[in-house]
Amino acid sequence: MKEALPPFATHRVENQPPAFAPRDLWREDAALREAVAAEGGDAHAQALARYGALAGDELYRLSFDAHRDKPRLRQYDAGGQRIDLVEFHPSYHAIIGAAIEHGVAGLSWHRPGPGAHVARAALSYLHHQVEPGTSCPLTMTHAAVPVLRHAPALAEWARKAATPAYDGRDVAAADKPGLTLGMGMTEKQGGSDVRANQTVARPLAGDEYELVGHKWFFSAPMSDAFLVLAQAPAGLSCFLMPRWHPHGGKNALRLMRLKDKLGDWSNASSEVEFQGAWAQRIGEEGRGVATIIEMVMLTRLDCMLGSAAQMRMALAQALHHARHRRSFGKRLIEHALMRNVLADLTIESEAATRFAIRVAGAVDRAGDDPVQAAFARIATAIGKYWICKRAPAFVNEAQECLGGAGYVEESLLPRLYRQAPLNSIWEGSGNIQCLDVLRALGREPQTAQALLAELDAAAGRDADFDAYSTPLREALSGRTAICEAQARLWTERLALSLQAAYLLRSGSPLAGAFCASRLGGGRGQIYGSLHSDESFERALLRAGGE
Repeated sequence: MKEALPPFATHRVENQPPAFAPRDLWREDAALREAVAAEGGDAHAQALARYGALAGDELYRLSFDAHRDKPRLRQYDAGGQRIDLVEFHPSYHAIIGAAIEHGVAGLSWHRPGPGAHVARAALSYLHHQVEPGTSCPLTMTHAAVPVLRHAPALAEWARKAATPAYDGRDVAAADKPGLTLGMGMTEKQGGSDVRANQTVARPLAGDEYELVGHKWFFSAPMSDAFLVLAQAPAGLSCFLMPRWHPHGGKNALRLMRLKDKLGDWSNASSEVEFQGAWAQRIGEEGRGVATIIEMVMLTRLDCMLGSAAQMRMALAQALHHARHRRSFGKRLIEHALMRNVLADLTIESEAATRFAIRVAGAVDRAGDDPVQAAFARIATAIGKYWICKRAPAFVNEAQECLGGAGYVEESLLPRLYRQAPLNSIWEGSGNIQCLDVLRALGREPQTAQALLAELDAAAGRDADFDAYSTPLREALSGRTAICEAQARLWTERLALSLQAAYLLRSGSPLAGAFCASRLGGGRGQIYGSLHSDESFERALLRAGGE
């Protein structure tokens, strides 16, 4: 018998789930742990475990203030001096500082060795689940290091970008133990067509130039320096442009305004003008795209990781609610239709995680294995297209599991939903990725051979997989042409086949359900429409959590 309510009490609070955090994001994610081990990152398991616990507790709590209090642009100080300063909530600095200290931006470079890229990818995946806004400068800092290493004069920049130390002060790079890097490629008239850029680079002396022009999207404007593209006398070239001039004082880059974005609120994105800004060329004049392409590949990998991470966090939120909330006499998770939805989401999440970590493994081995290098080259485009496209609908389905509570900020899901479309747009939208896949297959035959090797390694393990991948084998072998208008369809099929291959090869308990539902037609078009309930229990046990 329930206790009587005290006088004037309007109701008793019950049938509400406990607080979501703290969580151990590493311990609860069997798919992530197994994928990291399979790709050679097990030596870093203790570091990943520490960060998974930190991210799911302290960083999760700090992330709410970092998003509610958006960055503010201060162009002038009280005396009218131009300062071009972006101010952040202290939680932002605490979060990005913890991430850098734990290797999210630089572990691949300051602790090189087998599995380092895999471990760094897993750190990024754990971080992105709770605070995706800071993932932007973390990703760009990580991806800029190999580009900087092409210029011997920038060795100190590369070293400090890889150092696990954060200094958020607006001071010259020489006065900081560690640095962050941003990027500026997009201009008003060009978008993804960076060769249409109009910013001019005027030679000064040696590799030094002054830049005049603009960037329409200038990411993480409080970074210590930026990789930018500009038109030098011999054509589009790549440059390092610091916030502070190497001879003292602020560099001549002017922040015009911050973008008012759909999501990604904790991260500042800006419009900027260069009024004779000092920059140092990296690589040859006219070879800007070729110089910066390695950075683009690594940032695309982080787009995959980020979208997979958003799926995982959305799933965790939905599972937590369903395990504690009751309706019509049962917990939500005990209702057959809800079990179908959650099982379907679990299958999708694991496939995304496996694919992203597999690509990280290829990046890890690319320096010594040309087959892995070719696979990494094309798989980043395939995976970025598919996984990033899947995230928005996935997060929305997770919101539905909570009902109205999933539309309220305390659940984190509205933040994830606003964030979910970003990765499919950043670093080249869907069409750009698919055209890149066609371009790689047409110009680099080794990429097709690398994809065939991935499919061959899983052949004979599942009838649906074998049947679905047969047309792909014909296309990759050159017996079937792929026209541009069908590029999205073929890229989707490649992505699904690769996801199935990794689940089969790893022995995942969800491999059969993935192949039956995604390749064999055992599922409708909407999450929660699996035809068979045989996999529900297996998937829900696999999902982890309490």
